[in-house]
Amino acid sequence: MRRLRAALAVAMMGACSAAMPASMAVQASTADFRIDGPLIQGGAVLATAPAGTRTLTLDGAPVRFAADRRFLLAFDRDADASAELVATLDGGRRVVRTLAIAPRAWRIERLDTLPRVSQPSAEFQRRRPPELARIAAARAQSNDIAGWRQRFIWPTTGRISGLFGSQRVYRGEPGSYHGGVDVARSTGTPVVAPADGVVILAAASDFTLEGRLLMLDHGMGLNSAFLHLSRIDVREGERVRQGQTIGAVGATGRATGPHLHWGMKWNVARIDPLLLAGPMPRD
Repeated sequence: MRRLRAALAVAMMGACSAAMPASMAVQASTADFRIDGPLIQGGAVLATAPAGTRTLTLDGAPVRFAADRRFLLAFDRDADASAELVATLDGGRRVVRTLAIAPRAWRIERLDTLPRVSQPSAEFQRRRPPELARIAAARAQSNDIAGWRQRFIWPTTGRISGLFGSQRVYRGEPGSYHGGVDVARSTGTPVVAPADGVVILAAASDFTLEGRLLMLDHGMGLNSAFLHLSRIDVREGERVRQGQTIGAVGATGRATGPHLHWGMKWNVARIDPLLLAGPMPRD
């Protein structure tokens, strides 16, 4: 829990720096962009674009925004120290803001006596590409849903057994970092929707790694993935409400025991669910 408190403390750090003038640009003032929280690796924040915004980009990539000019910003675990947010207004004028992204300290475990990975089986190599294609197709969907505006809740409560961003280094070679947060609970414990969403993937059979996999689109490029479920209670295309039961904790796929793995992505950025849902409630 000491590490969790430290992670949350770091999440309260970070700020936006003033934008520098650029060609065909106007310097951003506090009234141009409104950003409603700290900017941090693995974090997400709501923001408002300037009046008259026609297009919005973050480091050149398009960012969707709503009719009221509200939008979501999020940053990958390994995001650079700065990013450029640009709004193009009516008439072609631009508003530029250079964002300062606060770093985080990640839990790194060094295993100097073990190799990085074992050789995957032929069965895994046969099954994995279609699974990854299904996940990519699910994340490519875009639904008119406003869960991204809500304050997220925990899909289940319990002991946090795995932190987002943690990583093992095998004989000096880094492994993949942990892309979500794990909550240890017994098989059959209900899992609820952390925010409103549309079901974009509900696996009828177990995936090789994820097991029984369920994914929700919360809108504006934000989605959740729930891994290792023992059952799924919703269907693809179904709209769910925050707090609605959507499945149950399990140990399917590559899992050493029953737990919920909750992963989140905003566009291509993997983000930390703990920063959206806040401290784990006490039972």
